[in-house]
Amino acid sequence: IFSVLSSLSVWFPPGALNITGRGGKSVVSVHTASSGMLVLHRGTSQLLSADVLPWCRELGRQRSVIELDTPVVTAEQLQALEDSVNEKIRDRVPVTVRELAADDPEVETVRSRGLPDDHAGPVRVVDIEGIDSNLCCGTHVSNLSDLQVIKLLGVEKGKKNKTNLVFLVGNRVLKSIEQSHSTEKALTSLLKNGPGEHVEAVKRLQSSVKLLQKVQEQLGKILYSRGGFCFFLKCFFIHPYRKEGDSEFMNIIANEIGTEETLLFLTVGDEKEAGLFLLAGPVEAVENLGPRVAELLGGKGAGKRGRFQGKAAKMSRRGEVQALLQEFISNQSPGA
Repeated sequence: IFSVLSSLSVWFPPGALNITGRGGKSVVSVHTASSGMLVLHRGTSQLLSADVLPWCRELGRQRSVIELDTPVVTAEQLQALEDSVNEKIRDRVPVTVRELAADDPEVETVRSRGLPDDHAGPVRVVDIEGIDSNLCCGTHVSNLSDLQVIKLLGVEKGKKNKTNLVFLVGNRVLKSIEQSHSTEKALTSLLKNGPGEHVEAVKRLQSSVKLLQKVQEQLGKILYSRGGFCFFLKCFFIHPYRKEGDSEFMNIIANEIGTEETLLFLTVGDEKEAGLFLLAGPVEAVENLGPRVAELLGGKGAGKRGRFQGKAAKMSRRGEVQALLQEFISNQSPGA
């Protein structure tokens, strides 16, 4: 085990504290994040009346976070802060780094967390002209224009009535846009619609998954309470528990049961008035029975490949449909 003490050496030169990556891109990202943090510090103090808490900062490899001493930050405040800091970037405000002796009176006028009792040697002061003067060992840009842009991603709930402000600076903004565009293209291909419809498409998929899970959980109960079984060809008559069900709902049930050797009659909607129906099963049987089922229910329908579905005006006549299907099944049974 080795214990190494280093002071302003090649191991820990001034400004090296916040360099957490290797290679030029990582260093530049940390440069911009360090300087962006100082700009945001002053902006939050002025626009949000909230201070950045000491030692509660995260530069991160992808995003950066500062913790604010406030429980709430509104969307309007975030927008005002983002506009303000980007205006300073466009103004090309100079950033300078200088060293002061620890006992220099000016040190007392510079914003800092305070120096440790055993500190020795000069201290670094980072000056952002007209904005901030801060004791900081971080690595910084020489001009705010080098930051390119700051994007505030939003806020997250912090500890003990604090708020975490999440942001990107410079190349990280460009990288985020690139990643978002790649994701957008992939979703467009998968969902078969445009970016503006992605959210609704995912919501529909989530709804379908939940519906399928619910169908799987309760299908057995439905079959026992609503269904019948006939010899030779299995025959189920189901009026699901969901009045608000739709054609998709009925088709999910049909897919789960399987209709190659099963004649399945499903309805959703009002038990006596209007609703929807689905007859599924062997192709020949459905082609023969589908139009007759629609006629009995006072409705219209169409079908292909073993599925016949439509709208019904007289759901109260479902019993007559059941009798029709049972007669059909009886005629298919051996010895009939």
